[in-house]
Amino acid sequence: MSLSGKVAIVTGSNSGIGLGVAHELARAGADVVLNSFTDRDEDHKLAEDMAAQHGVKVRYIKADMSKGEECRALIESAGACDILVNNAGIQHVARIEEFPVEKWDAILAINLSSAFHTTAAALPMMRKAGWGRIVNIASAHGLTASPFKSAYVAAKHGIVGFTKVTALETAEEPITCNAICPGYVLTPLVEAQIPDQMKTHDMDRETVIREVMLDRQPSKEFATVEEIGGTAVFLCSDAAKQITGTTISVDGGWTAL
Repeated sequence: MSLSGKVAIVTGSNSGIGLGVAHELARAGADVVLNSFTDRDEDHKLAEDMAAQHGVKVRYIKADMSKGEECRALIESAGACDILVNNAGIQHVARIEEFPVEKWDAILAINLSSAFHTTAAALPMMRKAGWGRIVNIASAHGLTASPFKSAYVAAKHGIVGFTKVTALETAEEPITCNAICPGYVLTPLVEAQIPDQMKTHDMDRETVIREVMLDRQPSKEFATVEEIGGTAVFLCSDAAKQITGTTISVDGGWTAL
């Protein structure tokens, strides 16, 4: 599944799932554009290290995914976009009547609207190149719901719907659009939550993972960023050229319940 010669842009990719997906695309031979809203030395160092590790070209481009004009500028600045992975996202948990309006607006902007803006800018490039792959990182919460996550669930359901529309609009072209729906993934952010959960529930690490954090994930195992990345690579391969407008759950059976 070589992606040599392709340019892949991954939003929100200086850590977590985005970084893992970027590594797997680079491992498959794609040149990669990393992105986040910061512009630190360590961001550019990530790109340098990834390029050295995989022998491909890697750049870091700052863009705030809460701002539509910066989303579009990211694609234009890259100069080419054969593969677009819309991954940027944030979360906030609160009851609907207590949900801060500014948090709702930010989650919808970053988790949903950013994908519209990047896709709108990328599609002309893909059409000119005669090939394209769009992979939207949705969530198990794009297919089901949990209380207190109204904005996140709404945005991820929206991403699934947007994926279907994009697929239908490109169905007769060599462009596909699909969504990956992860359950709980072991990222540095999730790893950092484990000690606090252990204290809160007075449980050891293994018990708090199985009985609290992975209560709704039947496999009782976290997915890994490498597994999400591998799924993205598959969706970009020739083997997946007739897979479009669908969701692939990487959730340990969560949405089978």
